[in-house]
Amino acid sequence: MRKRISLLAAAGLVAVGLAATPANAADPVFTLTSPAEIGLHPHPGGAGKPQTTTVGFGVENETGEYFGEHSTYTIDLTPLKGVADVKLTPERSDDCTLTAAKVTCTDWSVWTYGSEVVSLDLTAAKGSKNGTVVDLTMTASAQGATFTPTTTKVRVGGPDLVLEKAKLKAKLVPGETQPLPIVFANAGTESVKGVALEMITTHGVGLVEQYDNCAFSQNEDAGQPWNVSWGTTVCTFDNEIKPGEVWEIAGALTLKAAPHAFLDGLLYGVHEAGSEPKTTQKLSTPRTGKKLGLKTRSAKATPRGVDLDPWNNRHEFDFSVKNTADLVAEPLSVKGKAGETVKAAIGFRNDGPAWVAYLRSGEDVAMADIVIPAGAKVTKAPKACSAVTASGGHREGQLGAPRYFCPTSHVIGEKQKFAFPFELKIEKVIAEATGSVTVGSWSPNGAAPISWDPKHANDKAAFVINGKQITPTPTPTTTTPGPKPTSSTSPTATPSTSTTPSPGASTGGKTPSGGLAETGATAGPILIAGAVLVAAGGAVFLAFRRRSTGRA
Repeated sequence: MRKRISLLAAAGLVAVGLAATPANAADPVFTLTSPAEIGLHPHPGGAGKPQTTTVGFGVENETGEYFGEHSTYTIDLTPLKGVADVKLTPERSDDCTLTAAKVTCTDWSVWTYGSEVVSLDLTAAKGSKNGTVVDLTMTASAQGATFTPTTTKVRVGGPDLVLEKAKLKAKLVPGETQPLPIVFANAGTESVKGVALEMITTHGVGLVEQYDNCAFSQNEDAGQPWNVSWGTTVCTFDNEIKPGEVWEIAGALTLKAAPHAFLDGLLYGVHEAGSEPKTTQKLSTPRTGKKLGLKTRSAKATPRGVDLDPWNNRHEFDFSVKNTADLVAEPLSVKGKAGETVKAAIGFRNDGPAWVAYLRSGEDVAMADIVIPAGAKVTKAPKACSAVTASGGHREGQLGAPRYFCPTSHVIGEKQKFAFPFELKIEKVIAEATGSVTVGSWSPNGAAPISWDPKHANDKAAFVINGKQITPTPTPTTTTPGPKPTSSTSPTATPSTSTTPSPGASTGGKTPSGGLAETGATAGPILIAGAVLVAAGGAVFLAFRRRSTGRA
């Protein structure tokens, strides 16, 4: 079975042809995807042997519905005659056949989010000329559907920027700084006129310096800085980088761990100017009077991994900052008469100081384990919450359960509040009917203590119906969201409340500053789900997190 998610489609940088008109207005339209352009090592390659460049083709399903009809995909290879030799990539070309003229693949369905169709390994043909460019096009057909074709330009030779991995310190403390060295080379056959240095940081790590030739993402929602997915900094240079040259930055770039830093990361890359991955963030350029420069360096420092491959334009790094986060269950008391339906926003807050984001695994950071008081029956519950038996076992149906497990997203902000909105019918008035809410990590038996939470005594609080006194819900010591991040750690999108966001996207509305994030109802913070970034030439770079699908 092919992968259900097309990495190329999720990345967003694909070569897309003009949309064809469906034969029937009701027929679904699917978009075929591939890199906009790829480069091949000139024959016979640096080591005297042909060097392979891999190109993947996929199909994107934007209808949101599964399509179960037989589909045929065809790639025309005739333009590659005398330019490139083609092989099917092993283990990534199921149900595909290769002839001198074409590649043909079949599939029995189009998955809800699309899929990878085929991957090809290309090498420059003997006698091919440096600088030759041809088009490689895939089309498709299926009864009851229309496919938009995709074309990838295949180029023999070209520039190849290769970025050296920076030697960074992984274990930090809040407030600690360290330099970010940038060294890169052009290992290709042509010059690059102008380069762009891209640095992307998570919410807890930022850049100290600002320069006039750098653009920084801006935080437009000061009340919710933990909604940040990635903060982007892009610095541009007009230097010409000739083949074989090695360059480095001529100036300081310093990374700093914020007071709320915990599990954070960095992506950094260098691209030919104009071909850098595009960001949806709003960027601004300061006026400091200072510019970040570049200078040449000895060729002995040439980075490793020389080839015409956009994957070596980027690197990533994870930081582990010594910090803690105190999750506090919030007590709640409501009143009502027999037969009445009452609303209850049940949840917890994070008193920090750290934010927590499981960027690699994408797993839920925590969950609220909610026990319903006697005499009340749940008539409405958040979709994200799982109804269980009193002992935590499996139960059919979501309403009327005695207990609920309500997960967060993979991100909890340093001053965030979670509230899960329930509606309960009071079937019988029982004085001091008491349930509970417990916050912790997921386990089959309910919320379990979390190692980075230093205060387990406040993990559990009472949920009371018709108590003698209404206990007001406590609030944090401040309603502001904590330390303001640097400009490179600003939001890329408004928050979403879905606990299973679609890959590579962040959607939803805004929550007022200081308000409860009502999971399943109004907005709550979600980091970009599966941050998918595209290197120059259309190759895909999947960084930090992909949503876990293993646990219900």
